[in-house]
Amino acid sequence: MIRKVLISKSSHLFLFFVFFTLTLHAQLQTKVNGIILEKGKNMTELPVVNAKIAYTKKVFTFTDKAGKFSILLPDTAKQLTIEYDHIGKDVIPLTDLTKQIKIVYPFYKQIKDVVVREKRFATEISLLSMQKTERISSKELLKAACCNLSESFETTPSVDVAFTDAVTGYKQIQLLGLAGPYTLITRENIPEVRGLASITGLTFTPGQWIEGMQLSKGTGSVVNGYEGLAGQINIELRKPMEGDKQFYNLYQSAQGRSEANAYFSFEPKEKVYTNLFFHAKSQWLKVDQNHDHFIDQPMGNSIIAANRWMLFGKKGRELQLGIKYHQFDNWGGSTHFTKSEMPDQSASWGMKLKTNRVDSWAKIGKVYENKPWKSMGMQLAFSNHFQNMSFGRKIYTANENAFYANYIFQSIINNTGRVIKLGATFNLIDRYENVLQSIYKNQELVPGIFSEYAHTFSKKVNAVVGIRADYHNRYGIFFTPRFHIRYAPHENIAIRASIGKSYRNASIFSENLGLFSTTRVVQIVPSQANGLYQLQNEKAFNGGLNATYKFTLNYRKGTLSSDYYYTHFLNQVLADWENPRSISFYNSTATSYAHSFQVQLDYEPIRKFDIRLAYRYHDVVATYAGQLLQRPLNAKHRAFINAAYTSRSKWSFDYTLQWTGSKRVPSTALNPISLQFPTRSPSFFTMNAHISKTVYKGLDVYGGVENALNYMQQISILDAQNPFGSYFDGSLIYGPTNGRNVYVGVRFKK
Repeated sequence: MIRKVLISKSSHLFLFFVFFTLTLHAQLQTKVNGIILEKGKNMTELPVVNAKIAYTKKVFTFTDKAGKFSILLPDTAKQLTIEYDHIGKDVIPLTDLTKQIKIVYPFYKQIKDVVVREKRFATEISLLSMQKTERISSKELLKAACCNLSESFETTPSVDVAFTDAVTGYKQIQLLGLAGPYTLITRENIPEVRGLASITGLTFTPGQWIEGMQLSKGTGSVVNGYEGLAGQINIELRKPMEGDKQFYNLYQSAQGRSEANAYFSFEPKEKVYTNLFFHAKSQWLKVDQNHDHFIDQPMGNSIIAANRWMLFGKKGRELQLGIKYHQFDNWGGSTHFTKSEMPDQSASWGMKLKTNRVDSWAKIGKVYENKPWKSMGMQLAFSNHFQNMSFGRKIYTANENAFYANYIFQSIINNTGRVIKLGATFNLIDRYENVLQSIYKNQELVPGIFSEYAHTFSKKVNAVVGIRADYHNRYGIFFTPRFHIRYAPHENIAIRASIGKSYRNASIFSENLGLFSTTRVVQIVPSQANGLYQLQNEKAFNGGLNATYKFTLNYRKGTLSSDYYYTHFLNQVLADWENPRSISFYNSTATSYAHSFQVQLDYEPIRKFDIRLAYRYHDVVATYAGQLLQRPLNAKHRAFINAAYTSRSKWSFDYTLQWTGSKRVPSTALNPISLQFPTRSPSFFTMNAHISKTVYKGLDVYGGVENALNYMQQISILDAQNPFGSYFDGSLIYGPTNGRNVYVGVRFKK
């Protein structure tokens, strides 16, 4: 390689960046300044930016935007190595008199391909979107075994995950300190986890099927409906025209959980694509880690399969059709209970959970070729959900049919900085429930219309105002206004605010499955004769403010974000667990609110090593029977650290440590002293670790440990020795009910 080196003692270059390392031996050191340039086509000298100047692996620096550098070297140094992507490597000799270096490279030769790489975090927050939206990629989901949606948030500080009870094995999520049903969970913007699937539906989507997710807090767009008080989680499945053509995953845990996933995509005809999804799970080992003679995880099998077709026609026409089938057959309870027994007839406390569900959907769209800013689309979805559940002597059977239609038209007013959306929605839910021999038939018919207008005032300011009106056959008109604004004082800073109203129709039994793991008496206090379960619907306002700052430090990118949200309930359906002999459902218009604050830092301190730090504070209170109390089993404080590293040899390491603060436990003061819980739970740490290795092109092996510290809520069931007695209660869960779990697996894609 040809180069020109000029050495002088002049000191006209100013110092921009110094990075030094002390050697192991005491030596005299000399500061060497320099500049690296290259000749352009017109023989002008251009700075070489971000070139690496190295003496040893530990003593190096980089050129700045002007091509300048400064490095501290021992007097014995004889040479420097210059590294830059398009130039390669070069060795520069040094003499005892070297204090200033100027290197001029000739214009480099034309090459065939240029590869531009940009660092992207596994979870990113865009500065341009109207709402603060965390984009969770498949890379984030692969940081853990990620077996279903409820287990996909272990590395996401915004979402809390906890068991619903000590026997069913179901998990629920919390966003802004509010229970999972307050979050609108959609599959590609079609509502899915709702109604009878409010809790169990989190297990209906295997993590290996997911291409990515978008998580936003606070009230969202009126286009998606009047629900979603705490936020929205939108799931994107793998697209048949993108990514892998085949994917396989096998998983095995030390606790007897086996899983298999498979995925295939095809293009049977030009512009016609389809993909197939398969999932199978078996829990075949009885595990009782806290020795209370109850199985920690239900035994049984589950199967999920899906098929989707996507067609792209002429003149911007698009069509998508899909169907998904779920079958769950689980059993558990006492370690003495067997699958062949009927729970209501067995001498042992047993549990059986059987669920069959079918989801089908269609999307019809058109984009006008000559007017790309103009489009229209129709979303259609139908689901049938049947479940048969037995808990000891309690039986809960239910069937639900749901239909959803949403038409959206989008255009502009004069220019693309003024976007308007208009549309209409129709919801039908027909639900039948047999709960403890009481029959509940509820039908909801909800037509609605909406309009949303987005205005870009400048590069720094834009806003969205939306309004929708829905008519509920039982509750009358829902009037839903929402407003979002974004202000960007700098290209690396975005400040956003939102305010809006939300409504929700509670499905009290499916949202509180823990009540069936108790001997509590169910009480419903009527407040509206024709309402669902004779209760009024829920109404609340939510407002929030958040800021995101993207920075570069030491040539490494980072993101610092913080947010605050306040939720104020006008009317709320409360599940009151404060009497250990009963659970009461009633409407409350008394004081009920939630404050939520979170700060999070994502940074890459060294190449390919990402770190995430977060702290979250929730102050969630409600008025129970005239007494203002903290929401039970809800931690005020939570701290989080996640570290991920990928080596050049294709090893990946991930480590997560969480601290969960103390939680208020519902009162058990009416129980005998020996069967009482403390009024507050202890705080605790949980630790997960994951490692994977690419052993061949497309073939990965992985393993890991969950709850490595083996922290468990040792007494997760009150009076477990007397399950048919008055004090049996498996619903008061404040910590992990499973101990340390080791797993291994293999993934293959092509």
